[in-house]
Amino acid sequence: MTSATVSGAEGLRPPAWCMSSGMRPLGTKIHALTNQNGLPIRFELTPGQAHDAPPCKHLLDALQPGQYVQADKAYDADWIREMIWEQGAIDVIPSKSNRKLPKDFDAEIYKERNKIERFFARLKASFRRIGTRYEKTSCNFLALINLASVRLWIEFYESAA
Repeated sequence: MTSATVSGAEGLRPPAWCMSSGMRPLGTKIHALTNQNGLPIRFELTPGQAHDAPPCKHLLDALQPGQYVQADKAYDADWIREMIWEQGAIDVIPSKSNRKLPKDFDAEIYKERNKIERFFARLKASFRRIGTRYEKTSCNFLALINLASVRLWIEFYESAA
C-alpha cells in the first residue's frame, strides 16, 4: 500500500518571484507531494495569496492505482477527487464544512497526514534559510528546497541502514 500526501503547488519553471505583491506581501507557499514516509517527491511554489487547489493538476498527474492521496480540506473539490479516481487512486480528503453532501473518508488513514506537516516543520527548523525565505527569486528558492530535500532523503536512508 503506497500513499501520497499533498499540501499546498508547477515545478519546472515557477514564476520569477512567486511572491505576493502589495504593501504587505503574504510570502510564498510551498506545495509538496510526499511519499508514505513523509519524504518529498515533488514541489511547486505559488504566491502566498494564491489558492491551494490549482497546483494539484501538476502534483497529482502521475498517481499509481491503489495509492492513497491524503490532503486537507482546501483540496476538497470535485475536480480534484475525479482526477484522483481517474488514475485509480483513493482520495482521503475531509469535506469542507459548507459542502451540502459531505463525502466519506477514512479517518484512520487521514491520521497519517501528519507526516507532511512534520516534513514542513523539519524543512523550516533544519534549514533556516527556507523558513525565512532569504532567496529573492523563486528558482533559487526552489533549488534550495530541492537541496534540503536531498539531505532529508539521505538522512532517512542513513538511519535505516
